[in-house]
Amino acid sequence: MTEPVAPLPPFTESIERVLVVVAHPDDAEYGTSAAVATWTASGVEVAYLLLTAGEAGMQRPPEEAGPLRADEQRDACAAVGVTRFSILGFPDGTLTYSLELREAIAREIRRFRPNVVVSGSGELVAPWGFDHADHRAAGLATIDAVRDADNRWVFPQLLHDGLGPWGATWLFVVGTGHPTHHVAVSEVGRNRAVASLAAHKAYLADLPWHPAPSEVVDGVLANGGRAAGVERAVVFDVHTLVADHVPASR
Repeated sequence: MTEPVAPLPPFTESIERVLVVVAHPDDAEYGTSAAVATWTASGVEVAYLLLTAGEAGMQRPPEEAGPLRADEQRDACAAVGVTRFSILGFPDGTLTYSLELREAIAREIRRFRPNVVVSGSGELVAPWGFDHADHRAAGLATIDAVRDADNRWVFPQLLHDGLGPWGATWLFVVGTGHPTHHVAVSEVGRNRAVASLAAHKAYLADLPWHPAPSEVVDGVLANGGRAAGVERAVVFDVHTLVADHVPASR
């Protein structure tokens, strides 16, 4: 019998700031936002970093879709207590793993100085099938940028811009087939997560085949709950990066 996925260990109670890095508006709303709602309710500051504006994801011109999706993402963030989000503006649909992308993500990590970075896995095959090319590029670049942000000799322009090294303590990876830990989600957290996905009204209206937000969120949380042995959960593959991070000494 498979052992249930463990809850986050006690030392993660010291988390103060979490940076969620995704490729598009709405990516965080497919499960991760339920954990975000749980964290913000306990006083954790969470920021979202979107690598593209999602301008190629709607049945309307990109110059119209991009600003619309940014507005909807702002509403989605508000539903789960996120007050800070940024869009880097890389091209939607053709996001490419590159040094430029790594540097841009590392810059934001140094600016926000999170304890935790949440990222996709970058794997070709996710639990739901072949993952989107943008998601794969975003996951790999973010995983590498977490290390880049803590190395003063990588991307020295960041030092010239007054952004010293920052080592996140943990990397939480979503969308893997081998999660190690879970965040249990209350009914309130579930409801806020549903509201965050539902905030993408115009985007979802362009996808008539898309299930209702409540159906999507409930399915993800139920799957996580079964893996964790609880009613509802978000699961992560958790990696400890810096055991004893002392910002002033780096």
